Amino acid sequence: MFRPLMIAAALIAATPVLAEEVTVYSARIEQLIKPLFEAFTKDTGIKVKYITDKEGPLMERLKAEGSSTPADLLLTVDAGNLWQASQLGLLKPAKSSVLEANIPAHLRDPKGEWFGLSVRARTMFYNSEKLKPAQLSSYEDLADPKWKGKLCLRSAKKVYNQSLVATLIARHGEAKTEQIVKGWVANLATDPFADDTMMLKAIAAGQCEVGIANTYYFGRLIEKEPKLPLALFWANQASSGVHVNVSGAGITRHAKNEKAALKLLEWLSAESAQKRYADENMEYPVNPKVSADPIVAGWGGFKQDPVNVAKAGELQAAAVKLMDRAAYR
Repeated sequence: MFRPLMIAAALIAATPVLAEEVTVYSARIEQLIKPLFEAFTKDTGIKVKYITDKEGPLMERLKAEGSSTPADLLLTVDAGNLWQASQLGLLKPAKSSVLEANIPAHLRDPKGEWFGLSVRARTMFYNSEKLKPAQLSSYEDLADPKWKGKLCLRSAKKVYNQSLVATLIARHGEAKTEQIVKGWVANLATDPFADDTMMLKAIAAGQCEVGIANTYYFGRLIEKEPKLPLALFWANQASSGVHVNVSGAGITRHAKNEKAALKLLEWLSAESAQKRYADENMEYPVNPKVSADPIVAGWGGFKQDPVNVAKAGELQAAAVKLMDRAAYR
């Protein structure tokens, strides 16, 4: 009479337990994320599947897939992109005391739909054979005619500069920010560059004397060419602080493995993972308990602009239109 129960028990015991897994759509390159995902799996037993592409195609893919998407987490760079994903309805809010404790409020979405995971500082760089630090002060000051023919910038088409201008709008309003950007354009030594590295090399070569870039581009360049006459200056330390942005992630609206996705987010924000996440690209940890890589720390401490990075997305369209009006291409 107990035979059916015994057979059922044996069948249950023989049935393999499906491993928990999470699928990530990532705009960060494989060499940066693969070691982290492998460490997460080792720590938690949760497998990570991932697809890498540019942020635009990934968001279009999420839109097209709708509720049938396999993606549980969207990982990308720049708060402007994260804000856009939120506006498109691609993300859902996550409530987590762990994330709130590990990530400062100005580096995450006020609605909890995305969270910064590393900090990217966009500041000023100068030719150390032509300028002294005392001659530099702020983003706004680079619009002064004294810099005519001495300024280099990256193209306005890149989201990094769009986010910087959006933050200036948040602080100064559109009219004053447009004056600043027009001043930048008037002071350009040459046409804007396609990327930060090319611009930094132009400064070092004396084609211009000062420019604005993300610090990790400087770190990569100096690591390869340590004798370049190129130095970092922390902008706006007497006023608003350095413009910062984030790489970050949010749980997708139609996540099938929401709990696993939240575990991955929390794990990435924790001290052990933060060190590796930031160091791989010479960025700054978002978790204030974690120290930066020694090379990065060697650039010195700085005051961050406390405006919420969500403003980079909220005011992005206004920033693009303003840059176009100012003939900043």
